[in-house]
Order: sequence, then structure tokens, then C-alpha cells
Amino acid sequence: MGMFKDPLWLFLLFGTLLFGLARWQDDARVIQVSNGDIQRLSLQWQQQMRREPTDAERQNLIAQFTRDEAYYQEALRLGLDADDTIVRRRLIQKVTFLTEDLAATETPDPQTLEQFYDNNRQRYEIPEQFTFQHIYFSSDRDAGTSNGSAKTMATKAVSNPALTGDPFMLQSQYARRSQREIGDLFGRAFAERLIAIETLGKWQGPIQSAYGWHAVLLENRRPVQGLPYQQVKDKVLLDWRQERRVEANKAYLAGLLDTYEVQMPEAYNAASESAVK
Repeated sequence: MGMFKDPLWLFLLFGTLLFGLARWQDDARVIQVSNGDIQRLSLQWQQQMRREPTDAERQNLIAQFTRDEAYYQEALRLGLDADDTIVRRRLIQKVTFLTEDLAATETPDPQTLEQFYDNNRQRYEIPEQFTFQHIYFSSDRDAGTSNGSAKTMATKAVSNPALTGDPFMLQSQYARRSQREIGDLFGRAFAERLIAIETLGKWQGPIQSAYGWHAVLLENRRPVQGLPYQQVKDKVLLDWRQERRVEANKAYLAGLLDTYEVQMPEAYNAASESAVK
């Protein structure tokens, strides 16, 4: 019985069983290498190596393709693809890509793209932009010291901008930044307080950020600017195709689900009915 504890022996036994099972099956065992396969392998090599493969290299590519195909077919014969989450996700992804690719082959006429642009003008706008400077006081300050807390010092800086703030890892001045960009830098709450300021050219605050407290001077705000169609038509085409992909997937999935009957466990159905009541 000691041989059953030998990992090498177990590996050989398992391999023999798999080989015997494969040989026992009556299915045709053919690996078909087409001219298209050879051209695809050669093209992939050329794209990677920047040159055509030699005859020997092409033979090696075909040999590797043959080995991979043999492993792949045996895996399918043995049912190794069943209950495999990674394989399941990849197959779902491939069906999705196939549906998207079919939708992406459509070529819209100019009128269709211009209508899409008109219906989605908000996508092709430069958002409102803000130019400001600030004086920063770190939240790490000890409120009990004579220097005062960060919030107290930021309040003083509003009326006395000559006060020197604490060292700041970012900039003290920003030009033409959108609300989203300001939020990414200082935090969403800071950005919301900043854009709510109505008076330009006046120090205001204190405003809290992710780093501490600030006295803020809003110098300028540039309104939303729409971009003309001719300037963004390439992006309009990309967006139109992406929307078509999404629509194609939704339509395909809806039609696919209509062909199936979904059966749920009786316990689940009973629980759902109780919840409705």
C-alpha cells in the first residue's frame, strides 16, 4: 500500500486512466490545421517580432498550435470545462464580444451621427471651470497651542490673507479646474463649497478639505462651453458605436432569455410568495 502514498506513482496512475479514457471514446480525434490558422499564427508572430517567421519558426508555431489544440480537445472530452468559474466567465465574455462586434460593423450616415450629437450634447461640453487660490492649515495642528487650530487660523486668514499657511503637498493656486478635478484633489465636500461661492475676488471660508482647513479666493469661473460637432465628430462616432454595442447586447440577451424556462427551487418560490403577501 506504500505505493499509493507516492505522489509520482499517483500521477502516473491518473495519467494512464485519462489516456485510457480518451482512447476508449469513439469520437473522431482530428486536429485540423487550416491555411487560415497558419496565416493567423504567422501574422501574430510578425506583429510581435516585427518580421516574418522563418520556415523553422513557422513549423514551431504550428507544432505549438497542435499541442494546444490537443490539450484543449482532451479537456473538453473529459468535461474539465464543467463547473469552472474562469471558463464560464470567458465563454460569457466571448458571446458578448461576438454580439458587440456584429453591432460595431454598422456604418452610420452623417445625419444619424449629427442626431446622436444633438441628443447627447452634454457629453461634448467643457464643464464649468474654476480658478482659485487658497491658504492651507493642517488638521494635524494642536488646538491647544498658541498658534491656534487649523480652522481658527483659516478663519483669521480670510480677513488677513498675508498669514502664512502650513506647507502643502499640492499647489496653492489652480487655474481652470472642473468640479470633478477639484473634488479629486481636495475632496467632494471642498469642491461643493467652492463652487457655491458667488462672490469673486474675495477671500472666504474657512472651508474644510481632506487635508485640513483653507481660506479660499475664487478668482474666476468659466461657464460650460459646448464643442461644435465638427470638432468632436470622431468621438461622436465612438460613442455611437459603444451605445449600439450596449443596445445589441440588451436585445440579444432579451431574445435569448425568451427561449429559456427559468426553474427555481420550490423553497425559494414559497419564500417569494410569502414576502409578497
